[in-house]
Amino acid sequence: MKGRILVMGGHEFDRLDGNEAIVEHVISLTGKKAPRICLLPTASGDPEDQISRFRRSFGSRGCEVSDISLFRLGANPIDVSAHLMKQDAIYVGGGSLVNLVAVWRPHGIAELIERCLERGVMVVGQSAGAMCWFEAGITSSSGRPEPAEGLGLLKGSLCVHYHRDPDRRSRYLAAVGKEMPAGFGADDQAGLLFEDGELAEVFSAREAAGVWRVSRGEEGGVEEPVDAVDIRPATSSGEPGDVIDDFRALTQWRHSATIR
Repeated sequence: MKGRILVMGGHEFDRLDGNEAIVEHVISLTGKKAPRICLLPTASGDPEDQISRFRRSFGSRGCEVSDISLFRLGANPIDVSAHLMKQDAIYVGGGSLVNLVAVWRPHGIAELIERCLERGVMVVGQSAGAMCWFEAGITSSSGRPEPAEGLGLLKGSLCVHYHRDPDRRSRYLAAVGKEMPAGFGADDQAGLLFEDGELAEVFSAREAAGVWRVSRGEEGGVEEPVDAVDIRPATSSGEPGDVIDDFRALTQWRHSATIR
């Protein structure tokens, strides 16, 4: 697999701890001051709220933002291939891993993104948008956390929201201890960058947020912490956020139904 894929255990488009540092990190990795970044919110059914928050988060930093809603192509036709090929980064949102893979396959999105990667477009994903690139992940698409197949562009497996969702973590450790390929567990606001299929960087943008390598042991999955680079700025250069906006974002983060 050629190209760069950045995957995160969880990331929201708000001012909560670590999220802004991740946005800045994504922008810096493109190597552009005003990169073109397109959101694919398929995993959550292309919700307007996610799209507007993405546009505000990246757009306020000078990025040229866009989104492609596969569920609305009839009303908003677009040449998906031509548009994605022109991007500096493609951001794949969270939601349902099972639904994401099912919707992408008839549209040929995975094959298209492979071509984008080969041409130097970076791919970024969080939650379901991160697990989909691996051979397998743990999804709550049907309720209880269960293993599900990914697209297999990256070897191994990934479990997201690692310590935020203890049931998911437990299911992952059990699955890796049996049939699931070894891989990684990633907390919210922590992630991994792969270059040409090889792990190139592990980072954290929040206190205690980390990444664990998970392999098969005699009694189930075995965890080993991975050293992570802290990408948080030494001092905040951003302006204080609106209190109401931050409270609303915190409520959404705690009760979001898109943690699947």
